Amino acid sequence: INSVTDNPLIFQDDKTCISAGNFHGQPLAIAMDTLGIAITIVGGFSERRIARLIDDKLNRGLPPFLVSKEAKEGLNSGFMLAQYTAAALASENKVLAHPASIDSIPTSANFEDYVSMGATAARKAMDIIENTWRILAIELLCACQAADLQGAEKLGLGTKVAYSMIRSEVPMLREDRVLSDDIEKIYGIIRIGRLVKEVGKYINLI
Repeated sequence: INSVTDNPLIFQDDKTCISAGNFHGQPLAIAMDTLGIAITIVGGFSERRIARLIDDKLNRGLPPFLVSKEAKEGLNSGFMLAQYTAAALASENKVLAHPASIDSIPTSANFEDYVSMGATAARKAMDIIENTWRILAIELLCACQAADLQGAEKLGLGTKVAYSMIRSEVPMLREDRVLSDDIEKIYGIIRIGRLVKEVGKYINLI
């Protein structure tokens, strides 16, 4: 990342001018595309875990869509729509993961006849990362709901710390409510590293 993508290169200290092909930022473009693909896979893993948690045929005894036992039967959808959101974000990531660096379009009167598309690759990688933070936030909310339904006292040390932090921000879903605010709260604490930092005080994460 700490590289020069310009031509010519001017070095003020020794008054040197070097003409080269450094304007072509292909290495950085490829790195950003690769990052986007890798994070897309992380988001896909997370979405599939969410899907298993809400599916009563796969979640080992949890109620369908993690609907609370206190909720009025037939009137609550639990985390069904949250999984829709996770699935939509995961699918959007797959579209965004198409490499920008394999594209090119001539510019500057065909003087720059092949361009790296590095800025596009970097912007797409940022979008994929943001989407994946929110998928992970949904997974954490589902996991905490599952813990509440099965007994949070059974959690291990690290998971109990994570559970406590999430529950300090968002209560258990007992009746349907708008979940976007909950998702954004958890997105906020994981995006800045608060959750990992807190869990890391109690267990070795390396």
